[in-house]
Amino acid sequence: MSWIVSIISFLEILLLLYVATTDIATRLIRNEICLALALLGIAGQLANPMDLTQSVIVAAIVFLLLFGIYQLGKIGGGDVKLLVALAIGLPLTGVIQLLTVTALAGGILALVHLMMRLLPCPRLAPAGSSLVRRVYAVERWRHLRHAPLPYGVAIACGGIWTVFSKGL
Repeated sequence: MSWIVSIISFLEILLLLYVATTDIATRLIRNEICLALALLGIAGQLANPMDLTQSVIVAAIVFLLLFGIYQLGKIGGGDVKLLVALAIGLPLTGVIQLLTVTALAGGILALVHLMMRLLPCPRLAPAGSSLVRRVYAVERWRHLRHAPLPYGVAIACGGIWTVFSKGL
């Protein structure tokens, strides 16, 4: 049975890496990915229905709290659905760990974005530029237009950390 949990953990990590890259590129977190993460979380806990019940209750509480923050305009809807999807497959201690590591990663992400504001504005990246140069040019352009942080990156970091902590 542990090989099934390892496969589920591996798939969760792949999906979270996908979330991080697409959030940087588009600032969108797809519903299908959140649904897949929630289903993987449920599948990982089918062996113990009590754990699954606890996870669903904790995820519902997380949703209610985050929905209130979303209503205040302080967090994006994609971030809410991603955090809740991850919470569905975690016990209470895992959710606390997810939220803690996500907050730390979000702080680092915010510092990086603040430091980027001090860097010179690049011209558009010419064809054939490196991926780093193109991402920097686009992110700097987004700064000038006060675009939101790609917080899905921080959530993905928290999710990956938590998946590794529960054992791959």
